Amino acid sequence: MNEITQLADRYVAIWHEPDAEQRRRSVAQLWAEDGVQFTSWGEMRGHQALEKRVEAAHEEFVKTRGLLWRRSGDVHGHHDALKFTWEMVLAVGGDVAATGTIFLLLSEDGRIRLDYQFVEQSELLSTLLSTSNGD
Repeated sequence: MNEITQLADRYVAIWHEPDAEQRRRSVAQLWAEDGVQFTSWGEMRGHQALEKRVEAAHEEFVKTRGLLWRRSGDVHGHHDALKFTWEMVLAVGGDVAATGTIFLLLSEDGRIRLDYQFVEQSELLSTLLSTSNGD
């Protein structure tokens, strides 16, 4: 497995890491101190904001809704950029709730400087998000 594939797999794994301290360490290992993540709904700058983002996603999707992420397909990279696709699946049953593409620009030390997320939401995820816990 090459370096960019390992980076992509570590990136995917952070979203369902249950231990908060390990998530904090993983954010520092994956993103540069001034790293930025861009989503369709906002941007998170720096380790503290990225830690909150990863924690919120873990709480919402993994703990509350029973979803997991997995990389799908190959990782493509050249120069200081890489791109890969992912799927969000139900932990039980494996139905795909969302897919997306990640485009990363890396710093000189190989950590993420710019992180662009593109998400394709399915009807299943829309249904899951529209239902509250306990209702």
